[in-house]
Amino acid sequence: MAKQNYKAVVIDLFDTLVNWNPEGLPLVEWRGKEIRSTAPLLFPKLEEELGERFDRDRFMAAHDSVYSDIFAQRMLAEAIEITCHERFERTLKKLDLGDAEAKMLAAHLRRIHMGRVREVTRAPEARLDAMRQIAAHYRLGLISNFDDAETGHLIVTDTGIRELFDAVIISADAGIRKPNPIIFESILEMMKLAPRDILFVGDTPHDDVLGAKRAGMHAAWINRRGVALPEDVPAPDIIIEDLAELPAALGI
Repeated sequence: MAKQNYKAVVIDLFDTLVNWNPEGLPLVEWRGKEIRSTAPLLFPKLEEELGERFDRDRFMAAHDSVYSDIFAQRMLAEAIEITCHERFERTLKKLDLGDAEAKMLAAHLRRIHMGRVREVTRAPEARLDAMRQIAAHYRLGLISNFDDAETGHLIVTDTGIRELFDAVIISADAGIRKPNPIIFESILEMMKLAPRDILFVGDTPHDDVLGAKRAGMHAAWINRRGVALPEDVPAPDIIIEDLAELPAALGI
């Protein structure tokens, strides 16, 4: 493919630039199943702070309920973002903690949870090499749907290529998620570019391809598993199996 007239390449973070490995999370048994979760890392702090008030099953059930509520709320409210801290705070309030106590303990749980998420998240070297190649020809940006701003920025920094990006948006900072057009408009404002100037690259058809196309951008879809594109998603301009393939697809 010949080199395109894009001025910038803007990428997704998780499952595009970095992978997170759930096998790095401890196992917990709940409702007859073993699942990977940070919950066992949270239990000591919950026991320390709540003492006899803490019940593991009740905490797990409350968190599961809150997580389901947040997922539904995101779908119904134009892809708003609800932070990890708020998720834990809502969970603790379901356990009858008062506002101040829930807020304080939620901060501890967020720190423990996100610490492990960061530990098990890495960028493959081939993808980093690809981004260095692309940076020699295009400006770079990044938009991530991630519910903790501090950790999102730290994960980008952990890749060792943060300095290549002109702009980085984490949804927890913005209060909205892809495919909400406002988050795409924000990267345009930050980079002082028109939609047609940007190729957006991501692995999620609705969040990344549809979101970018609705914003007037070009889109590259990372279709790692060779699945069919959903019927309501417009055709991407580029299809690759991994970010490492993008320089070749761009003709560089």
